[in-house]
Amino acid sequence: MSEHLLEVRDLAVSFDTYAGEVQAVRGISFYLDKGETLSIVGESGCGKSVSIQTIMKLLPSPPSRIKSGSILYRGEELVTKTDKEMESYRGKEFSMVFQDSMTSLNPTMRVGRQLCEGIIKHQKVSREKAKEIAIDMLRQVGLPNPEKTYMRYPHSLSGGMQQRVMIAIAIACNPQILFADEPTTALDVTMQAQILDLMNGLKKRLGTAIILITHDLGVVAQMADRISVMYAGKIVESGTADEIFYNPRHPYTWGLLGSMPSVEQSSRAAKSELLSIPGTPPDLFAPPKGCAFAARCNYCMGACLKEDAPEFKADDGHMVRCWLMDERAPKVTPPVGKYAAVTGSAPAQIPAKEEG
Repeated sequence: MSEHLLEVRDLAVSFDTYAGEVQAVRGISFYLDKGETLSIVGESGCGKSVSIQTIMKLLPSPPSRIKSGSILYRGEELVTKTDKEMESYRGKEFSMVFQDSMTSLNPTMRVGRQLCEGIIKHQKVSREKAKEIAIDMLRQVGLPNPEKTYMRYPHSLSGGMQQRVMIAIAIACNPQILFADEPTTALDVTMQAQILDLMNGLKKRLGTAIILITHDLGVVAQMADRISVMYAGKIVESGTADEIFYNPRHPYTWGLLGSMPSVEQSSRAAKSELLSIPGTPPDLFAPPKGCAFAARCNYCMGACLKEDAPEFKADDGHMVRCWLMDERAPKVTPPVGKYAAVTGSAPAQIPAKEEG
């Protein structure tokens, strides 16, 4: 039996299309414990959303299919569960806040009715009791005049209010895990801060574990206990928030951190431009044989082009999938400052492993 609340082992997910197989997730592993926040970061298309939608089994099959791996929730395997069996988990054991609340809420139904559906299904209460719980949920997420909001349609609410309704729906049945997929997308900075404070408060008050999907490292810094950095369908680095922010070991993580604006950069005296990681992500119809980041990496070596790196242990709980961690590699000092992250010089070559 797994000792973690949720444990994903070597999960691989593909989509079968007319053009061929899209290898969206290519063997990822991570875990989540009760009451903690795990953030999965990476650029668009790296497989973040597919990973959590697979856990909840929200992806239609076909075209999606789980090629391999295991998803254990409290020691129970979810991969083999049918859609009917998963209905008892969704909403009750884990819920999801989707990234676009405007398209996630049903425009033809009042907010209250959408809230009550899950409450009635999972808590087996009367409609009157469900209404009472729903109004209390709207109050907990900080919506003004919850009784009135209960009767409103989604189009009459602002983007921030709609997102709060989504969170209210997600937490209505006190789930053990909250999946938050870009919960602050399209919100202004003031509303972003309010949503993050709300989620942190729910975690402390209810003990809910959170998996946060985002590419915004500023949001990650406020929320995450642990971070997994994802690229081209694989987790390339994972560790505590302090390890990722203050001791990153993968060139892609250096690039992500280097592309963040800083207080110093915003000052007129700095006069420095915001850099980006050069190149584009690989085509997941035909992923490269070696490291998927090799074509964009200033530290690329011979081994990187021939085979993907295994997992190297940088510290207790800090994992890095990069050949720079190999004992045969020349010592490379992690870039100092945001700009060195994407302008470093390439080190000497590491030979590829011999067959057999």
